[in-house]
Amino acid sequence: MTGVWITILYIAVLLIYFAVMIFIGLRSSKSAKSVDGFVLGGRTVGPWLSAFAYGTSYFSAVIFIGYAGQFGWKYGIAATWIGLGNAVIGSLLAWAVLGRRTRLMTQHLKSATMADFFGKRYGDDRIKIFASLIIFIFLIPYTASLFKGLGSLFQMAFDIPYAVCVIVMSLVTAVYVLIGGYMATAWNDFIQGIIMLIGIVAVIAAVLSLKGGPSEAIAQLSQITDGSELNAPFTSFFGPDFYGLIMVIILTSLGTWGLPQMVQKFYSIKSESSIRKGMIISTLFAIIVAGGCYFLGGFGRLFYSAESIKFDEIVPTMIQNISPILIALVLILVVSASMSTLSSLVLSSSSTITLDIIKDRRKNMSPKGQMLTLRVLCAFFIALSAVIAIIYDTYNISFIAQMMGVSWGALAGAFLAPFMYSLYWKRTTKASVIACFIFGVAMSVTAFVLSMTAGSLPVEFTSSFIYKYLFSSPIYVGAWTMLLGFIIVPVVSLFTKAPAKETVEDMFKAYESVPDRSLPPLSSAPADAQQVETAEEVMEEEVIAQEE
Repeated sequence: MTGVWITILYIAVLLIYFAVMIFIGLRSSKSAKSVDGFVLGGRTVGPWLSAFAYGTSYFSAVIFIGYAGQFGWKYGIAATWIGLGNAVIGSLLAWAVLGRRTRLMTQHLKSATMADFFGKRYGDDRIKIFASLIIFIFLIPYTASLFKGLGSLFQMAFDIPYAVCVIVMSLVTAVYVLIGGYMATAWNDFIQGIIMLIGIVAVIAAVLSLKGGPSEAIAQLSQITDGSELNAPFTSFFGPDFYGLIMVIILTSLGTWGLPQMVQKFYSIKSESSIRKGMIISTLFAIIVAGGCYFLGGFGRLFYSAESIKFDEIVPTMIQNISPILIALVLILVVSASMSTLSSLVLSSSSTITLDIIKDRRKNMSPKGQMLTLRVLCAFFIALSAVIAIIYDTYNISFIAQMMGVSWGALAGAFLAPFMYSLYWKRTTKASVIACFIFGVAMSVTAFVLSMTAGSLPVEFTSSFIYKYLFSSPIYVGAWTMLLGFIIVPVVSLFTKAPAKETVEDMFKAYESVPDRSLPPLSSAPADAQQVETAEEVMEEEVIAQEE
């Protein structure tokens, strides 16, 4: 197949893919006419859509292009443990521990965002505003990183100009998110998830066949050393750096428990039976996609060699000699992974600013006004992230790349422990939540500053135990920030005033026996509000009848 026909193939595949995404957005427009429908799909999303929405939001192009190459190079096939950790901790346990309680408590409090949950859980709008600002500030560089990773891949592997890729991807995502809202992203996530499952399996088989199959590839990898005393370090059970591997697993697996765009998937599930099914589906999805990506990246040293290692080049180098048809599948796989995560981030950021800040300042804001503001902010968020990604590529501004590295740690470090304790422990106090917010942001900003000034730091500090195992990597900082949050919240709570018992008891009534049916939607329209009130009264009567 000549170069011209290959280019035509890539363009045709992309155009078909984009057309399908936009078509789904148009078909989902009816579900996006209310605020609740636009943000949460009316809380009527089934297990398959919810599980795939969770999985595709979890695993973006960053994992396939960046993390698979970087951690595969560093840990060898032991990097597969990261994918398995994502499946067990980041998917299975996340659904089991957070799924039901998040769904019931957020519905009971009538909250549509994580920031609103904190504000209503502790009866303080200042907490809500603080959380909203953290979400908005740190989701922007997170989103920009998706554009950067995808644009770099297209420019390097497919000869598609970086800026063109970023702009086209922004426009397509904006169209189907603005028109179809959450349900459009959920259906697109489902299709994108299927593409990711097929693509990962096919690419692993094709790439390893270039080295004679899995057994031969492992044998060749075992001959590569890293200068240490460890024999066959890149085929060993836990790789050459056990501490680093554990930190990566903690950050990328446990971190999802505190990310707004991930937790919000539990808000929209329609029933408890859907949670149980979604948990299984999501876990299997993660095993194949995440486990497959990191397993593939573990063989990077067999395909890539350069004096100056660029991790984003490793996976593209591995796939450059496989069939053009499979490369076209990879192209769609990477676009799918990026667009699914991007749409989730866009909805999380725009909804928290609209519903938690702007709406509170404009008490008489109509449902139509809320919808308009949501769509405007979605467009603004996408445009701003795209501009940041283009500026970074054009001027190579290094601090943007550093900020992207600490975004995940900042969000998870600030929210993970407070959110989990808020669902399970009645004694959790407002002061402890604020303390963890401040700690999470402070640690991330400190890590950012230290990374930017590493060359001028005293040797005594950079060679110290604290710097080596805490501040030498954004991954270490993020992981330890999350773990320390589980200590900060209970300690501060025990030394500060307990919340009013009556208020907390009323909130935790949400976990009492509830009929396993779809929860009523949380709509801002007057007619829908009446329906919600009626549905809630029926549910309360059934609960009382059961207790009697």
